[in-house]
Amino acid sequence: MAIRDRFSKKLTCPQCGNSGFAEASEIDDAKRKTPDFKVDQLPRGFFVQRPSVHQETFMLKCECGRKFPFRSLAEAAAGRD
Repeated sequence: MAIRDRFSKKLTCPQCGNSGFAEASEIDDAKRKTPDFKVDQLPRGFFVQRPSVHQETFMLKCECGRKFPFRSLAEAAAGRD
């Protein structure tokens, strides 16, 4: 069984400025075909538009209606406790 790499990312909507931290995970095994990316928890005001096993194609939707890929507007949550 592969180990899941867990991490936090800060999401910010470019349209309304809504922001918060998402908790996500993926399998840490380079031999696998897909990383089996999953968003474990989203901040208030963000919703899953289209799930995917890759960060680049996992689509989110903000409560204001803006849709965007998880990876495009997410930044590492440096120093977050």
